Amino acid sequence: MLSRSSGPQRLPALRRIVGAASVGACLVVAASACSSAVSIENADVPAWKATALPTASGTVLEDAGKILNREPLVKDAADVPAGVYTLTMTCDGGGKAFFTVTAGGTKLAEAGAACNGSRESAKITVPAAGAVQVSASSVDAPLIYAYHLAAGS
Repeated sequence: MLSRSSGPQRLPALRRIVGAASVGACLVVAASACSSAVSIENADVPAWKATALPTASGTVLEDAGKILNREPLVKDAADVPAGVYTLTMTCDGGGKAFFTVTAGGTKLAEAGAACNGSRESAKITVPAAGAVQVSASSVDAPLIYAYHLAAGS
């Protein structure tokens, strides 16, 4: 509380303190308004995939989606010819996504991608024609992911 004796000399100092506090509060509000991240749950996966992982020729299996918990998401392709393939994968949301490729119940490869929007790839050899499965999972859910398995050397 200000006394009469402090009058005009204290008032400018008080205004500076109140003004500085107001500016600080405005900056905090402005900063929090700028940092509103889009939630993974509401992400438009097809729109994200279109730019994050363009279509590749010779694709025999592909998927994109949201990993909202730690349960693996599995996709199958029947009648994949024997040969060498490239698994290209990406994810966003933080952490890492893991991809396991199996054929006929045999694990062919495991690969991972850092969920920062970069693309990772791994060479996969399918030894015999038949069904191939790719499992996508993460302990860092929620995140969005995309991959394709395409013929390549």
